[in-house]
Amino acid sequence: MFIRINVNPLDNDTGDCTVRAISHALGESWHRSYMGIVLEGFMFCDMPSQNKCWASYLRYRGYRRRMIPDEYYTVRDFCRDNPHGAYILALDGHVISVRDGNYYDTWDSGNKTVLYYWYKE
Repeated sequence: MFIRINVNPLDNDTGDCTVRAISHALGESWHRSYMGIVLEGFMFCDMPSQNKCWASYLRYRGYRRRMIPDEYYTVRDFCRDNPHGAYILALDGHVISVRDGNYYDTWDSGNKTVLYYWYKE
């Protein structure tokens, strides 16, 4: 089920979806997630919005990535098949969090295709 949430302290909802998703999934403040990703960008000498920067932050926090083998597997499909746990889903140009079968975002992305996801073992 879709649950509207925006953890951005100024209620912004453009350009920071990765930070919002990570913050929500990890249960940490938006500021902490943002700074963690920025530090990874600093270490890579690259922009924090690059996949490798936020991926490195998630690995540091104990998360692993798994690819989706199906051609068309929506956010709703993922939630139905994963009713427990916290996940971060990468969509085409967007990132969201999933917790216990619900997906959290500023808009309903339930019909979007999941490319890969992050989970904690």
